[in-house]
Amino acid sequence: MFVYKEEETAKENETEEKARKAGFGVFNILSKHKYESVTVCATNEMANLALAFAVGLALSNYKFVKYFTKPESLPCVLNEIRIACPALSEALIVEQNILVETITQVRNWVNEPVMYLTATKFAHEMHDWCKKAGITVEIFDKLKIEALKMGGLLAVNAGSPEPPSFTIMEWKPENAVNQKPIVLVGKGVVYDTGGLSLKPTPGSMDIMKCDMAGGATVAGIIYSVAQNKLPVHVIALVPATDNRPGGNAYTPGDVITMFDKQTVEVLNTDAEGRMLLADALSFAKKYNPELVIDMATLTGAAMAAIGYGASVVMGTADEDLKLLSKTGLQTYERTVEFPIWNEYDEMIKSDIADMKNVGGKFGGAITAGKFLQRFTDYPWIHIDIAGPAWADSTMSWWGKGGTGYGVRLIYSFIKSKYSL
Repeated sequence: MFVYKEEETAKENETEEKARKAGFGVFNILSKHKYESVTVCATNEMANLALAFAVGLALSNYKFVKYFTKPESLPCVLNEIRIACPALSEALIVEQNILVETITQVRNWVNEPVMYLTATKFAHEMHDWCKKAGITVEIFDKLKIEALKMGGLLAVNAGSPEPPSFTIMEWKPENAVNQKPIVLVGKGVVYDTGGLSLKPTPGSMDIMKCDMAGGATVAGIIYSVAQNKLPVHVIALVPATDNRPGGNAYTPGDVITMFDKQTVEVLNTDAEGRMLLADALSFAKKYNPELVIDMATLTGAAMAAIGYGASVVMGTADEDLKLLSKTGLQTYERTVEFPIWNEYDEMIKSDIADMKNVGGKFGGAITAGKFLQRFTDYPWIHIDIAGPAWADSTMSWWGKGGTGYGVRLIYSFIKSKYSL
């Protein structure tokens, strides 16, 4: 199979995305004819396109097949993809292979039902996977979380029969180029019913196993950084629980004391992700971070605003936000920056507590970000991945179900930030 470049004026990032999509198209043909291996051949001038094409093939090859019991239900898959292009180094191919491996694992986690992937199980799977890459992992159980008084995480967990978890993953190579770490925080709500503010179903609750995509993504990012031996000190934090309307569930009207002692009036128990993220963002202060990036399937408002083609971002790290936008265009995991003006603080003022957990029916993606900002005192970026983290139908090489959005974006951002 030969890769060549069409005569066109498209930007390089768009051309590489076309190559990935072409990989998806070719995969469908290969799958139809039950081919199990393919070799991609390209001239040196086409090296980047050949690699993008191969990545598109590999990611199109993903299917979540764990629960199929009949052989005829199993799709035909490619067992081997080779690239013949002298300009592509083995190191570059290995790097992309690790990213494909990572995205596959992130998709697997996002596609798992909560009957298997409880908060505790999720923590232990992250532990076992990341340890293989030389990452230090510590898991806080419910007793430790209670001792730390992480009120936001505990409140969301109160209606669940399953305990919460809080996972800390750290990659600190001796040759790290950053004196202060980058801290990644990922929302780990392994299932979200909305709690007592119950979600409607179908069309809402039935895909809420994906509400831990932020947690899966940050675990994937630190794994990719470690496996590729990037000389960057990175820490990933994943607070995890499910959100259920059990007998002890937190209720609208409750006032919760958070990890950093601020108080929150709960007006909607379905605005739960920000509660546990806030505790993790406060916890991140102990690391004196250079930058904190949180990732979460946080608001339907983000999807309502820009759909599925990009994530909503905001924050206080202006130069890093510019770099993130540029990286998003380069990787085609695009971002749209929303304002975080002080006037939006008025929308989350509470009459009886330091703040309330929702800001009304307008500007929901922004007020969620303003809520999180209250728990930061460092350079910070918030990424709402509610739109691109999940695909209701097959979207080219992104597939159907969990997409793995964000792994390539933040991995490339880290490399660009430190000129690696």
